Amino acid sequence: MEIPPALTTTLIRYLSSLQARNISQHTITAYRTDVMQFFTWLTENDLTVTAPQHISRSHILDYLAHLAHQGRSGVTRARKLAAIRAYCTFLVEEHRLPASPAATIAMSKKERKSRVFLRLDEYRRLLKAAAGQSRDYAILQLFLQTGLRVKELTRLQLTDFDLDGQTIRIPGRGNKQRTVYLEKKATQALRAYLATRPRSLDQHLFLTYQGTGFSVRGVMDIVQKYRKRAGITKQCSCHSLRYTCAKHKAAKGFTPWQIQALLDHEKEETSLSYAHSATTDARKLMEQTCL
Repeated sequence: MEIPPALTTTLIRYLSSLQARNISQHTITAYRTDVMQFFTWLTENDLTVTAPQHISRSHILDYLAHLAHQGRSGVTRARKLAAIRAYCTFLVEEHRLPASPAATIAMSKKERKSRVFLRLDEYRRLLKAAAGQSRDYAILQLFLQTGLRVKELTRLQLTDFDLDGQTIRIPGRGNKQRTVYLEKKATQALRAYLATRPRSLDQHLFLTYQGTGFSVRGVMDIVQKYRKRAGITKQCSCHSLRYTCAKHKAAKGFTPWQIQALLDHEKEETSLSYAHSATTDARKLMEQTCL
């Protein structure tokens, strides 16, 4: 069933406003998908809704109930409500709606996802599994010592690594950059890799065997390869290594604000959660893996 033109037109205008505000394309795509799914549900369940003015609070509540009935998590429902709410707020600001039908709807309770961390023995086994493979070992060391995101790792250039200063400049979200001081083992791992790095016109720090920069999927595959070789049965991902870094930095005594700066967390609460969950085992881990 086709979505009414009045709905799609206002959505296009809303998405254009996000682009004008320099919102990331990933976020814009996610909002478009969430609002379009709501429109599809509306079209299938109430033929009288042909324009934004016809959307009521009850429609949104019924849609959220529909998602819950499908077994969608509280996190998912909260995200979809946030997208609908932002769209409605835009229409109010554009004087297309007198008030937002989503304004008074409470966010769904977000079930906390269990975060996967590496224990001391798993941390050691993962690095040991990559020993002898200088590139892959350096990649794992960077993840565990700096907590950078997988996309950030794929964007690293040769010029981002300062051998003398033992720092690395990490290209973060948007146009932001942060400079991170490297501990001895990460620096040594990068030096060893650079000594064997093949010559290439490609200036990415890490190269595939074809001499080109990595894709996100390519780096994820490397982490999974060594997870299996190390006999780690938990579903450890690139983001799990980021969690591991944050948790163990907190155990070593990093303040939440230092963790926030290191990992480029948008919200201080995220960094605080690691400080609260630091354990004795994590403290021992950092003492044994860092200078």
